[in-house]
Amino acid sequence: MPMIEAAFSHLPALEPGSVWLVGAGPGEPGLLTLLAAKGLAEADVVVHDALVNTDCLKLARPDALLEYAGKRGGKPSARQRDISLRLVELARAGKRVLRLKGGDPFVFGRGGEEALTLVEHNVPFRIVPGITAGIGGLAYAGIPVTHRDVNHAVTFLTGHDSSGIVPDAIDWEAIGKASPVIVMYMAMKHIAQISRNLIAAGRSPEEPVAFVCNASTGDQQVLETTLGEAPSAASGLEPPAIVVVGEVVRLRQSLDWLGALAGRKLRSDPFRDSNSRETA
Repeated sequence: MPMIEAAFSHLPALEPGSVWLVGAGPGEPGLLTLLAAKGLAEADVVVHDALVNTDCLKLARPDALLEYAGKRGGKPSARQRDISLRLVELARAGKRVLRLKGGDPFVFGRGGEEALTLVEHNVPFRIVPGITAGIGGLAYAGIPVTHRDVNHAVTFLTGHDSSGIVPDAIDWEAIGKASPVIVMYMAMKHIAQISRNLIAAGRSPEEPVAFVCNASTGDQQVLETTLGEAPSAASGLEPPAIVVVGEVVRLRQSLDWLGALAGRKLRSDPFRDSNSRETA
């Protein structure tokens, strides 16, 4: 603890009347940054999302106000504009405000919208990046988003836009042809249409796909399947989930370190059996 306290002493302070937009990472509290932990220890108010692990909130000051501002697709939730203005209201009241968001606030986390509202109202703020689920969540599943023998590019995209449908602005044909690995957030609801779009763009129906649900938590579930079988294979899964398409999924056969900790033996050759499928 003395080493951590010493590290905290050199970090910036969360000042009254200001807002920190903080990434909580994919779920495991140990993946919080030191700056995020320091902010939680200093905040008067923590405004948190639905995807934030409640264990992360235990790092908040005992007397801190915890405000839930979760937004989940298909469920009643606060409007984004109202959440952003609430941050302004709290800061203007002289509070130390920490907005805690799952993953990274600037990766499909609406952090940019909230930051622009703070700018609009002259509220000082700081961005504290977090480990986005599309990287950290896949790492907990034993799937690297890049490997120099597999891919030199990766595309991150969202499975639905603000209206709740598959984004029209995504050029599926271009992505399907150009990106060897595709990582998708919030794609479960529309995975059938997305799979059709990618296959129509030239991706093989046999290409590996993995669903990582509740990544890095005790409830983590990983399903490996193929692009053609993805809609039916995922029918029993529940969000939140990260979906990854590409040959890097096969590396999980050797890199499932979390499974190894539970008693599995790591295999040496990730491409030994390219046709195997595994559910964990």
